[in-house]
Amino acid sequence: MRAIRVIGGALLLAAVALLVSAPGVRAESGPDLERDARQALNSLTAGNTAARLLNQKAVAVLVFPSMVKAGFLFGGQIGEGVLLKRGRAAGYYSSVAASYGLQAGAQTFGYALFFMNEAALAYLDESNGWEVGVGPSIVVVDSGMGKSITSATLTQDVYAFIFDQKGLMGGIGVQGSKITRISK
Repeated sequence: MRAIRVIGGALLLAAVALLVSAPGVRAESGPDLERDARQALNSLTAGNTAARLLNQKAVAVLVFPSMVKAGFLFGGQIGEGVLLKRGRAAGYYSSVAASYGLQAGAQTFGYALFFMNEAALAYLDESNGWEVGVGPSIVVVDSGMGKSITSATLTQDVYAFIFDQKGLMGGIGVQGSKITRISK
């Protein structure tokens, strides 16, 4: 039992250090965040055919270029992003999540939400903090599904891509995530 506490304490310290030192989690300014989001989206679409197709068809893309996730039994993740509509910044958002379960580790990653219709995008703006899993249907695109996406198979409201994962986070648990508009 003592070994578990020591390991847990070490992981918690590592998670705190990662949260404090991670670049991009709390961008200094709107232009910095916008630059990072555009670079992340360009990198994602350059290396992924499905993301490129979704980007061409989407009415808007919400890009979180750098999220930080850490935990030991209890976990959390945080990051800021930019909504790009017709190539222009249309708003800034924060994403926070909390989780509980058999989990340990820390990682950074980015993610992009491709809004495929105006109704899904309107829900993001009309809700007081969009909770993932509530509202428009969202599909997380993995590499297998990404190979089968064509303009004829785009039937969901929102598609999500997770990219640039670094670090190690493992386990299973229950998670709730909320996206809220912020000022920059």
